[in-house]
Amino acid sequence: MEAKKYKLRTDLVKIHNLTTLYRIEALKDFRYVKKGDLGGWVEKEDNLSQRGNCWVFDDACVYDNAKVCGEAQVYGKAEVWGNSKVLDDAEVDGETKVCGNVEIGGNSEVRCESAILDNAKIYGEAKVYDNAKVYGNAIIGGNALVCDNAEVWGDSNVYDYATICNNAEVYGQAIVHGRVTVDGSVKIMGDAELKCNTDYYVGKNTWSSGRFFTYTRSNKMWKVGCFYGTSEELVEKAYKDSELSGMEYERVVKYVEEMYKNLEKHNKHT
Repeated sequence: MEAKKYKLRTDLVKIHNLTTLYRIEALKDFRYVKKGDLGGWVEKEDNLSQRGNCWVFDDACVYDNAKVCGEAQVYGKAEVWGNSKVLDDAEVDGETKVCGNVEIGGNSEVRCESAILDNAKIYGEAKVYDNAKVYGNAIIGGNALVCDNAEVWGDSNVYDYATICNNAEVYGQAIVHGRVTVDGSVKIMGDAELKCNTDYYVGKNTWSSGRFFTYTRSNKMWKVGCFYGTSEELVEKAYKDSELSGMEYERVVKYVEEMYKNLEKHNKHT
């Protein structure tokens, strides 16, 4: 039987979220850890595998039925709990919260006060940084980047080299892949699919509310505030709100339709 690589220090104890946690101490040298080094906090040995080079550093906490194994590393003040798993060569750092039935694996990185919740999965070379939030049944994979307060949730899927950033939201059954960048006050939802940056259009209501709106080319749907629907439904609703709103949205719809017609003609000749 392989010798244990760490022990629980029963003299170094703290109560966190009504759970008793123990600081860990390395019993041998491995990877970045030296014998005698103190690590982070776990509730029980089931939280951190005795095999491989996985480790919990600093003031990071792993508890409940959560598991860190393989070569995975948990740093800083990160917390992993529920039934979550941090696997393979994944890294979780900063003040990140990982809770639920989450799986973080591959060579993925989650850092800087991000939150991975519910049944979300992060894998491949994906990175989630800077207060980003991934939850529901969302999957982030490939070389995708989610950062800067962006949110990905529902049953959405983001992969390849896609970037979701700066408060953007992707949810529903939306799929974003390729080298797409979804940036700023953009909401991609429903069954939309983005494969390139021309697959969506973002505009701003400059005549009344000042809010942004999004059109997705794949399903020909508009997201305007609480409204989500077709071009015809948008114009109809806008006219009910006011004559000005109806005229402006009708103008925008015609502009976007013409823009995509011209783009399709261009693509056919290239």
